[in-house]
Amino acid sequence: MTSSTPGAPPAPDHLSAARDFVLDAIGITRVVPVVVVDGPDDGVAVTRALVAGGLPVAEITFRTAGARDAVAAVADQLPDVLVGAGTVVNVRQVDDAVAAGARFLVSPGLSRTVVERAHEHGVPIVPGVATPTEIVAALDLGLDVVKLFPAGVLGGVDAVKALAAPFPDLRFVPTGGISAASAPEYLAQRSVLAVGGSWMVDKALVAAGDWGEITRRTAEAVTLAQPTGGDR
Repeated sequence: MTSSTPGAPPAPDHLSAARDFVLDAIGITRVVPVVVVDGPDDGVAVTRALVAGGLPVAEITFRTAGARDAVAAVADQLPDVLVGAGTVVNVRQVDDAVAAGARFLVSPGLSRTVVERAHEHGVPIVPGVATPTEIVAALDLGLDVVKLFPAGVLGGVDAVKALAAPFPDLRFVPTGGISAASAPEYLAQRSVLAVGGSWMVDKALVAAGDWGEITRRTAEAVTLAQPTGGDR
């Protein structure tokens, strides 16, 4: 999954290997749960529920004070889980997330300094884009997988199709406004590597400690993500 874009700087060998492994894993699960928790206990409990449902990946967002500790706890207690940090918007958060054990980073937007710092650490990053100009900037940074965000507001599947046409080697991870009902249509697109979503880890379920329902929704998401033909 390394960049094949003409003129893009080649990724260092260690970054290429890490990126390939992470993106291959995400391409297999095809769903990235976007998790918001207040600390390590909930982080581990939610992740265990995801694993029980068949989804050994979690993007724990840096929207709360306890997010870093949650990433660290999952990385320590569930080493087989592909744990990442989301909503990473500055260099300090890159450093904190990597130190906590995040194996990939996700950002709502495209920041050269954030991407370059992730590269320095050898940790793959999927930055958010919303326009062709931002996509070109991402390609210039050697990236070939981006997060289309907020996908629902930008036009949903139609936006994916429109942006994919001039960038045939790019892969998208649409996130924002995606549900169990809409995920299959996104995943039917050849340009979509995976979708990001929070419907299976709704904050109300986390607050209630309803791990069983999270597992049930996760198992449903895994089933929905199975390839069924279409445009892929």
